[in-house]
Amino acid sequence: MTDILTRNTLNGIDLDALGEMIETVRGNPACGAAAFRVKTEWKGQTRSESTVESFTCAGDPIPRSFTIVADEPCELLGTDTAPNPQELLLSALNACMMVGYVAQAAVRGVKLEECRIETEGELDLAGFLGLDEDIPPGYRRINYTVHIRGNGTPEQYQEIHQAVMASSPNYFNLAQPVQMCGRLA
Repeated sequence: MTDILTRNTLNGIDLDALGEMIETVRGNPACGAAAFRVKTEWKGQTRSESTVESFTCAGDPIPRSFTIVADEPCELLGTDTAPNPQELLLSALNACMMVGYVAQAAVRGVKLEECRIETEGELDLAGFLGLDEDIPPGYRRINYTVHIRGNGTPEQYQEIHQAVMASSPNYFNLAQPVQMCGRLA
């Protein structure tokens, strides 16, 4: 196996490994199937803990071990011990898009000096509290600003931005309706 230090990297992205991944999925689309699972348990009041134990890539389980804690601020009946679900949602959106910006820049030969995404959304608690059925419980709009700097041109940054919006899974998940299929066990 090639030593990681001798591989072709840009912005921390191993371009050779990325190219190999692209060719593998192109040659066998089943290798592109990735499934993710999270189990969340109530820990009292508004606190919960989610655990990630594995994900599946090309049909193979890949072990992982992470705990993600959520809570609400005191003003929303929590104990303010962790980010709330909305902050985690926006963080997940930003983190997913960040991978896209860094990788898209790397494949275009753009060396980044800075990449930062600032995201905000506003929702009306009257929707969550069921006080008005005409008020949605979630966001109608999410605004974000990407600050990107490096050796790229404005045209390259615009191309990268468009590519991220076209290929980021979490951008897609929030920008398009996703069928939610819940059941009570």
